Amino acid sequence: MRFFWMFFWAFALSEMLTYVVSSMNGNEFHFQTGLILSVCFAVLVFLITLVIPNEPAENH
Repeated sequence: MRFFWMFFWAFALSEMLTYVVSSMNGNEFHFQTGLILSVCFAVLVFLITLVIPNEPAENH
C-alpha cells in the first residue's frame, strides 16, 4: 500500500509541476512528460528509502 501512495503523490506532484512550468514557459502541457517524471521520482524515492538505515543512532 505504501508503494501505491508513494506513486500517487509522485504522480500528482509531478503533473502539477509539469503543468505550472509549461504554462510559465508558454509551452503546451504534455501528460506523458509528467508521467515519466513521476515514475523516475517514485523509483528515486524508493531507492533512497532502501539506502537510509532504519535503526536509531546510538550516539548523536
